[in-house]
Amino acid sequence: MSMLEYNEITVRKYIIYEKEPYEVLDSHVFRKQQRKPVNATKLKNLISGNIKEISFHVSEKVPEAEIEKREIKYLYTNKGEYWFNEINDASKRFQLPEVLLGNRAKFMKPNSLVNVLMFGERPIGVDMPIKVDLKVTEAHPAVKGDTAKGGSKTVVLETGASINVPMFINQGDVLRINTDTGEYAERVGGKF
Repeated sequence: MSMLEYNEITVRKYIIYEKEPYEVLDSHVFRKQQRKPVNATKLKNLISGNIKEISFHVSEKVPEAEIEKREIKYLYTNKGEYWFNEINDASKRFQLPEVLLGNRAKFMKPNSLVNVLMFGERPIGVDMPIKVDLKVTEAHPAVKGDTAKGGSKTVVLETGASINVPMFINQGDVLRINTDTGEYAERVGGKF
């Protein structure tokens, strides 16, 4: 098991802290006056989903969590249950709870491939692309004069997720979405 120095505990790394696996969401190394540098981190517990803010000092090391990634296929959601199957065996279906999937779940398209993160034999999360392209299925037309103000409106995407977008976005447009932030990045297709 490899050990990470205090300044190697950076965003998107997986570590073991207090015997549990965590994903590093944020890290910032800084020096307070004459003191030694500190790495202020924000960690997400991959089992409970809880977020902690922990500062690691120069002398501290933590084990890197051995997280295995396995590609699986997302099938559908039914009553809050997210169903998947093994890529090489469609009959092996299983579900993962929404708490493991986090906010990104609402941007998963049926029949798309994602990586399940395994900590030993235990699924602890899903890793999907940071940017995904999704079609707008519902959008109210912009009212004349609104677009000049540069406001935003809410649209519904093909996965059922609602997001805020610029006024010029129409039904049928394909948008690139940042799955980390849940925000509109750009329009990549549709009627320009």
